[in-house]
Amino acid sequence: MTDLGTRTDGAATGTGDRSRPRAVLPALCATQITSWGIVYYAFPVLNPQITAATGWSAGVTMAAFSLALVVSGIAGIRVGRIIDHRGPRTVMTAGSAAGALSLVVVALAPNPPVFFAGWLLAGFAMAATFYQPAFAALTRWFAPDHVRALTIVTLAGGLASTVFAPLTAVLADHLTWRTTYLVLAAILAAVTIPAHALALRTPWPPAPPTPADTDSTPQEVVRSRPFLLLAVAFTLSAFAMYAVVVTLVPLLIERGYTTGQAAWALGLGGAGQTLGRTLYAPLTRHSGTTTRTVVLVALGGLTTAALAITPGPYGLLIAVSIAAGMVRGNLTLLQATAITDRWGTQHYGKLSGILSAPAMTASALAPFTAALLATPLGGYPELFAALAALGGTAALVALGSSPLPTADSKTTPDQQKDPPEGGSSVVRPRQDSNLRPSA
Repeated sequence: MTDLGTRTDGAATGTGDRSRPRAVLPALCATQITSWGIVYYAFPVLNPQITAATGWSAGVTMAAFSLALVVSGIAGIRVGRIIDHRGPRTVMTAGSAAGALSLVVVALAPNPPVFFAGWLLAGFAMAATFYQPAFAALTRWFAPDHVRALTIVTLAGGLASTVFAPLTAVLADHLTWRTTYLVLAAILAAVTIPAHALALRTPWPPAPPTPADTDSTPQEVVRSRPFLLLAVAFTLSAFAMYAVVVTLVPLLIERGYTTGQAAWALGLGGAGQTLGRTLYAPLTRHSGTTTRTVVLVALGGLTTAALAITPGPYGLLIAVSIAAGMVRGNLTLLQATAITDRWGTQHYGKLSGILSAPAMTASALAPFTAALLATPLGGYPELFAALAALGGTAALVALGSSPLPTADSKTTPDQQKDPPEGGSSVVRPRQDSNLRPSA
């Protein structure tokens, strides 16, 4: 297994491995911060100003933003297929251009239909520039050391709100929301278009062969029981996770805390998310794939339950929020490595896109659904209890996500399956370098 702390490739050491160009990691770190910060995190900052200036209801503007998230999940399937065959450069560069154009359309929208059209285009841009295409690129270029690369990029992506939420607020204090979006669109274009066009020029390496103990085609994998159960588990978990994020502030306000105290709890939870991602690589060395999946999803449910039953003191709530954030950070990387841990890297883009689509849709619907359910359930503590139960259900479903070897797969003393230090469920003959551990 490759030690994630050991530099073993050309990108890290300068050994000249042209399949791992030096520019890829820093470029994707910069573009993930910028893309997430501008296309995603700027909206909640600007939305109050948008509704006040236009007279459009918050429901209308939020619906447009949610549409973008749903479109992103669906379009991600096609984006993954393209990256599998052609590499990430063209699709991510085009996505950057589409993202900048979409914000121009949003900024100039004279009415809600045009506003919706702008966010519809933004959905395609998200699919082409956010984590999924970046994960597909890193998984192909950096395997078997891709967990280290994924961790670095997600750590950078975690800074998106830290950088761009305050910057957006400062711009909005001096400019209209329309002008602010135009300025942000220019920043997005200036940073991400050249970064994707220039840094991702390296030749796309050929896909490795499908591991011997997996289904031979993506269609068979997608129809398999483990894949379907994994998709259900991630969808339920994503719904619960995003519902918790958007309703944590109302929960604490309902319990008598100030808006400022609630905002600090949410913000420190985000810091916990970044901290949690630094722990994922050691976790992969000491747990198997299915065990890791079940435990992390279950911990998501447990931290939600803790928030449901903990009225205070405030310091304890902060601690629970940070713990919940740490779990969320690990869940991001868990999903990023779920395909390679079970079915290898050959069809990563396509399979990851299909796996992520329902979870993305669930995350888009979570804010509305959670707000609608809080009142009939009796309040936000009861809502959190229901979300905790949903997380527990997801963990139980995840128990069935470990693929079984095919009938003609044979394990010999020279093969290993699900090694405790790497967590991969792929049967790997020692002599075949293409079937090395995924982390």
